[in-house]
Amino acid sequence: MRNMHRLDALDARILLALDQDPAASVLALARALGVARNTVHARLRRLTEGGVLRSPSRRLDPRALGCDLTAFVELSIRQGAGEEALAGLRAIPEIIEIHATTGDADLLARVVARDTEDLHRITNLVVETPGVLRTSTAISLLEVMPLRLTGLLRRTAGES
Repeated sequence: MRNMHRLDALDARILLALDQDPAASVLALARALGVARNTVHARLRRLTEGGVLRSPSRRLDPRALGCDLTAFVELSIRQGAGEEALAGLRAIPEIIEIHATTGDADLLARVVARDTEDLHRITNLVVETPGVLRTSTAISLLEVMPLRLTGLLRRTAGES
């Protein structure tokens, strides 16, 4: 894993301003923040190249694609088959996130589906993936707190 650029107060202020207006131009951001346009441009380039700013598609709500159901699948992987299993899992578009974990499972996958019948189809694909030994699936009933980073950005920006 590469070293990720650490945000400073100005980086955080730029990102907070983009949260307020995602379509803001570099010039508009510079004016709103009281810094030079070239400074904002360079910061945004560094944040993108450093992997801090991810692709715009990561902001997309899967429900907009007809995927109203979210599930979390714990996977146990056969020893020595991690890369083979990951390659197979990455080929399943409905698996939108995978984490290596400690505990009873080796991986935790976030899966989206149209409905429970579609989830059944997807979990069958997962179980058929070479290297996958077993799975355990939990369906999300309701997202009670979505991913949030604004508070951390505000703290980094020096705001209360």
